Amino acid sequence: MSQSFSNDLLDSPRRVLIIKPSAIGDIVHALPVLPRLRKLWPSAKISWLVAPPGAALIERHPLLDEVILFQRGRYGRGWYNPAAMWDFFKFIFQLRKRKFDLVIDLQGLFRSAWISAASGAPRRIGFSNAREFAPWFYTELVDCSWDNDHAVERYLKVATALGCPDGPVEFCFAVNDDDRHYIAELVSPGMKYAVLMPGTNWMTKRWPVERFAALAGALKERFGLESIVAGGAGDAEIAKQIPAKLDLTGKTDLRQIVALLERATLVVANDTGPMHMAAALGIPLVAPYGPTDPTRTGPFGRQESVIRLNLPCSPCYSRTCSHRSCLEWLEIEPVLRLAEMQILAGQGSK
Repeated sequence: MSQSFSNDLLDSPRRVLIIKPSAIGDIVHALPVLPRLRKLWPSAKISWLVAPPGAALIERHPLLDEVILFQRGRYGRGWYNPAAMWDFFKFIFQLRKRKFDLVIDLQGLFRSAWISAASGAPRRIGFSNAREFAPWFYTELVDCSWDNDHAVERYLKVATALGCPDGPVEFCFAVNDDDRHYIAELVSPGMKYAVLMPGTNWMTKRWPVERFAALAGALKERFGLESIVAGGAGDAEIAKQIPAKLDLTGKTDLRQIVALLERATLVVANDTGPMHMAAALGIPLVAPYGPTDPTRTGPFGRQESVIRLNLPCSPCYSRTCSHRSCLEWLEIEPVLRLAEMQILAGQGSK
């Protein structure tokens, strides 16, 4: 069901704040809102409130005027640390000084909704079924389905309600020539490679590293692809177990990962933020899924890239599991077959 606000709410705002601090995949899913807002209000100053881990993805973004860092870890200590509490009050004071006309809360939690109200903005938009009593803080509500709508679809419903025109879903990344040059110095321009991303925040989302290790050799043998392992510094230990041509874990920021993915022939990645980046870029992709539901948080518009076992207990959305059968039982042959299909489809689209 479409939804829009009354005409008096559609007057062009001077200053707009998007609240979407985390996680990386969620920030990727929210990116298509930005070009639609910019087309609707080309002269507005648009800011984005984000936590430091996701900031690199949107810093220097050509469609953004400002990135506002929300130091969640620091401010969260405010209840017992007076200095941290003072820093949080200063943060709110600086937020109010910006005099936002409109706040768009795409996070939908008590904290983000409270910040939207504390900003002093007269218009505050959020989801009618947001969690943790968040709707109490909004002035306008947007209906969505958390069970049936993909995250991208939920966020775009907000843009539609604000009057943004429909059109192609655009994932605009802030990658630039400096990022591409950095990758060119690490990866030979003529190398054909697959990017392997074995890390995840949840252990239950992790396809066994032994399978990634076996996959590296099989990709070289069958498709002539070298393997590059990528991820954060926390993935370095598992990366050591994969016989890849290059290990770039901890050596790239988010924009540089985009530059790395742009040149890839194939990406094999667990349910992580960089996997969603690869999906948004249209790169041939294989995404093993276990405890989460790909129809809700999977690679948007790329369901053909998902591989999963249809077990009765999956999806369970659990961060702990005694057996992790949904991914432990997934062997490399089905992954290789899907990889071949993805590579061929990618070649046919060029």
